[in-house]
Amino acid sequence: MAKKKQQGPRTSRVGKRPVDVPKGVTVSLSPGKIDVKGPKGNLSKPIPDQVKVVQEGDQLNVTSDAPGSAAPRLQGLARALIANMVHGCSVGYEKALELHGTGYRAEVSGKEIICNLGFSHQKKLAIPAGLNVDIPKDSKGQKIILTGADKEVVGQAAATLRSFRPPEPYGGKGVRYVGE
Repeated sequence: MAKKKQQGPRTSRVGKRPVDVPKGVTVSLSPGKIDVKGPKGNLSKPIPDQVKVVQEGDQLNVTSDAPGSAAPRLQGLARALIANMVHGCSVGYEKALELHGTGYRAEVSGKEIICNLGFSHQKKLAIPAGLNVDIPKDSKGQKIILTGADKEVVGQAAATLRSFRPPEPYGGKGVRYVGE
């Protein structure tokens, strides 16, 4: 039998890479919290205590000095979340959905998205703060475009809309992502 190689303390490969901060985006660090402001919006998230974020010029470095098995994982997680915040505040995130089916359409009414998806009732989704919803006129309510600075909010709203009527495997009717 081959002898297993002893591994030293694990380090995060993702967490070691610096996060580039583009022009127009400001980052403010406080104990246990990071705030990112940019042209597309403002985001704030808590940072785990085992992780330290240091700003050096136009880069953010995430380090972890805490002993234990969770520290490297939290370092990689914190770095990925910070990178998503910086990207969202500078460029933003977008998800597009298509409605396939006879009579399937969507419209925005106040703070809700109202979908007619072949049920005897309408499906409604409250629009969360920081999410912009666009239904192009030329699509006749067959396409929904969600944009925002927070990747989590955009993705969750798109997943919720898709869950109202997932695409059928054979007929193809339902709500699907563009390109799915």
